[in-house]
Amino acid sequence: MQIKKQLLSPTSAMILFVLLWGSAAIFTRWGLDNSSVFLLLLWRYGVAFGVLLLLAIRTKEWLPKKGTRLYVLSTGALLIGAYSICYFQAMKYGVTPGILATLLGVQPILTLFLSERHYPPLRIIGLLLAFMGLVLIVFKGIVPTKMSMLGVWYAIGALFCITIGTLMQKKIAQKPQRILPLQYAITIVICLLFLPTEEIYSTFTLGFWVPALWLGIVISVIAQLLLYHLIRTGNLVNITSLFYLVPIVTAILDYLILGNAMSLMAMLGMAAIIAGIMLVFKRR
Repeated sequence: MQIKKQLLSPTSAMILFVLLWGSAAIFTRWGLDNSSVFLLLLWRYGVAFGVLLLLAIRTKEWLPKKGTRLYVLSTGALLIGAYSICYFQAMKYGVTPGILATLLGVQPILTLFLSERHYPPLRIIGLLLAFMGLVLIVFKGIVPTKMSMLGVWYAIGALFCITIGTLMQKKIAQKPQRILPLQYAITIVICLLFLPTEEIYSTFTLGFWVPALWLGIVISVIAQLLLYHLIRTGNLVNITSLFYLVPIVTAILDYLILGNAMSLMAMLGMAAIIAGIMLVFKRR
């Protein structure tokens, strides 16, 4: 699958990515209600790996260029494999989704200071405003909880993996569909290593198969290809700041699908995020 500029403009790619990625939380929650963590992750990345191999039959490109494969493998192990495991394990050991989302919301700010030499005031203000908006949206989830120290370390590990992994991914100047099969292969191996650490169960009903296929095809293939395309062609701070928009999509879907009404605080948070993103993307 090749994402061509003439078929999909940068703005359209960003909008489509945010809409698709925002649905991941809904389907993940649905899937985890019917399956253990690592079994769902195995099916998700297994399905994605199979789809990408089928696409590779047409392009005949399913391995990175020689000399870059170890780097691509390491990047995938960190950005996809280790991040996914740290994220789910943090929740397993008591870290609430609200606290986890707030901690991961620091990523665009860290990316700015790690990847750019100049720090325009408007971009910093925009990122801080969007971060405040994120806190308002997930405020109900930021409540005192019995978090184990292990859960805290997993959460910090997730932030480290996604931040450093994204910076590493930016240096890979190859087509996304050429590097993802190898990265998903190492992710599957990592998940298999962790599989014996938990009780394995699944209903194998629609409540499992629909989320597994959605996460595998829509999120891990279409949305991930879009993300890698945006990382490769766009400004890294701008792209990572798009993740602030994901909770807005999730909250809207939560209301439309599950009927959970949005609070006034959440609406104010959405407005703050949109205003902040506009400042981040504002040209100098």
